[in-house]
Amino acid sequence: MTLPTETVQTLAAVIFAAALVHTFAAKLLERLSHRFPTHAGLFHLLGEVEVVFGFWAIVLVLAMAIASGGRNALEYAESRQYTEPLFVFVVMVIAASRPILQAVLFSVDAIAKLLPVRTEAATAWLGLAVVPLLGSLVTEPAAMTIAALMLAPQIFRDGIPEKLKYLALGVLFVNVSIGGTLTSYAAPPVLMVASAWHWDSGHMLAAFGWKAAIAVLMNASLATWMLRRHLRPTDKADQQQPNGRAPLAVIGVHLFFLAGVVLLAHHPVAFLGLFLMFLGFAQAYERHQNPLIIKEALLVGFFLAGLVVLGGMQQWWLQPIVTSLPPKALFFGAVGLTAITDNAALTYLGSLISGISEEAKYMLVAGAVAGGGLTVIANAPNPAGVALLKRGFSDESIGAGGLILGALAPTAVAVLAFLLL
Repeated sequence: MTLPTETVQTLAAVIFAAALVHTFAAKLLERLSHRFPTHAGLFHLLGEVEVVFGFWAIVLVLAMAIASGGRNALEYAESRQYTEPLFVFVVMVIAASRPILQAVLFSVDAIAKLLPVRTEAATAWLGLAVVPLLGSLVTEPAAMTIAALMLAPQIFRDGIPEKLKYLALGVLFVNVSIGGTLTSYAAPPVLMVASAWHWDSGHMLAAFGWKAAIAVLMNASLATWMLRRHLRPTDKADQQQPNGRAPLAVIGVHLFFLAGVVLLAHHPVAFLGLFLMFLGFAQAYERHQNPLIIKEALLVGFFLAGLVVLGGMQQWWLQPIVTSLPPKALFFGAVGLTAITDNAALTYLGSLISGISEEAKYMLVAGAVAGGGLTVIANAPNPAGVALLKRGFSDESIGAGGLILGALAPTAVAVLAFLLL
């Protein structure tokens, strides 16, 4: 027996809601893994934030197979677009490679010494401000990966109060979300509408970019000031590798692969081919590498692929909301809806609306990127940040409630920048 389409859509919405609840319960499940060691493996698995949406996507496909038949379920799963999860997986691995990080850290250290503040404060500020803005060039997932690995030993470590860690995490997530709006290709929510609405990088810089840059600098300055008493010089021994600094030629090759993947971000066959070449090069020059973060990147890709599968069945209730709101209400609605849907999915729905006004277009995209730091699922690069930074928090997990509270202030700054400037 095949169930009606409306019933399947309702079932998908219920499963999506269960995934959201699971996201908020992830930290509790992680604590249960310590309390009940017999089943610690299961609790730990279900407590991994990166596993949540992939797990519930599998549940959805199985439910669809029961309700509508296995062929229909497989056709739906295969009809989804998985370019973004694949791209994030690839760019995370390359951006986190030792030669890339050495090049970034060397540049950051050189700039930090020129600023009229303590070097450790300057380094933290650069990681929270400049690297997210660079996301407009190297894409947001790459910026998130680089910033997270830079900031982990300085901010997300023992000795820093948990509240300040969540503030720094919220600032990082918000800044990456809005920091990619200086161009038309780096931020997923912008990419979804750029072609349909004929928005080029010049338009993005004039309409969004300069406002986003001001908000990014303010957020980074606020977080650095709040952290000022806890920042300490990074232990160079922690960053020193047994074989010393990678040769310039090796760094150059890694930068070539990163640039190539970014340029081919919408062509998975091409960037996956480059990635396989990168893996071969990394293996050939293993002495200049750290272990590649294959596991972490795969988990993030699994998370995003799950979000793609689950999100594809939510259009029936999301689109009426988006189409019915006036511009100002659409802005605040986008900020709130982004926290539970993913900002790229939200702007994609907006791109399907015929006759949408220029003001409504601006409000939709501005709200979507402003709310991109509130939850793990709000912006595609956020799971990458969680995967790389969660070990710095208690129970080695990041609570959804703590993230929302930490992101409130930087989100408010972004909202005011987009509305008032």
